[in-house]
Amino acid sequence: MLAVFDKSIAQSPEALKTPESNSVSALKDGFLAKQFTSVHSGAVAVNLGTSGLLAYSMDKQNPLLPRLFAVVDDIFCLFQGHIENVAVLKQQYGLNKAANEVIIVIEAYRTLRDRGPYPADQVVRDFQGKFAFILYDSSSKATFVAGDADGSVPFFWGTDADGNLVLSDLKDIVTTSCGKSFAPFPKGCFFTSSGGLRSYEHPLNELKPVPRVDSSGQVCGATFKVDADAKKENSGMPRVGSAANWSNY
Repeated sequence: MLAVFDKSIAQSPEALKTPESNSVSALKDGFLAKQFTSVHSGAVAVNLGTSGLLAYSMDKQNPLLPRLFAVVDDIFCLFQGHIENVAVLKQQYGLNKAANEVIIVIEAYRTLRDRGPYPADQVVRDFQGKFAFILYDSSSKATFVAGDADGSVPFFWGTDADGNLVLSDLKDIVTTSCGKSFAPFPKGCFFTSSGGLRSYEHPLNELKPVPRVDSSGQVCGATFKVDADAKKENSGMPRVGSAANWSNY
């Protein structure tokens, strides 16, 4: 799976931007989408206009970590892996028996966005299993991205030459556009357009970047660790409508 979000939609963490990283523009002339579809049989690319793009393929997938894609009410979601407590989550969100993991993620996000009965960190923490997902809400131009606490699904992110955010389960596709400005997506974390990167395992703590150094001694995109000494004030997700003000998060 692949997602590229324009920097106006999802601002990459500063620590993920490495000077002289040999990065290129992922969105210019559809560069990264063409790279992805050329090497993956049956790949599908979804143009999100000025917001970016999504792409996925069911080719050569791990049967234990299958890929899923769905669109519901202008909410796009790519999901890889499996959730163990599907039955409990279906009941919690009032979904029918046919609903799968990707539908559950969309409904969980929509519940957060529209009613917000739980903090976002609790919602992701309730997903028990091995997973990574990328969600884009075209109605509010918002992103919601997460990976499980063990990093069970290969998941990488980086910053391209234009400052756009690139995410994929394929390391090579991220390094193609981001060069050394890439890193594994932090375990036990989620990322939103409004709140940036946060830990759902330790929602009250800040995250601090830790520089990565490759085998040649060059600094690459940073990893992120929980800072036990720095606390956050709010870990919720803002609602839509007249009361929405994503800039406060």
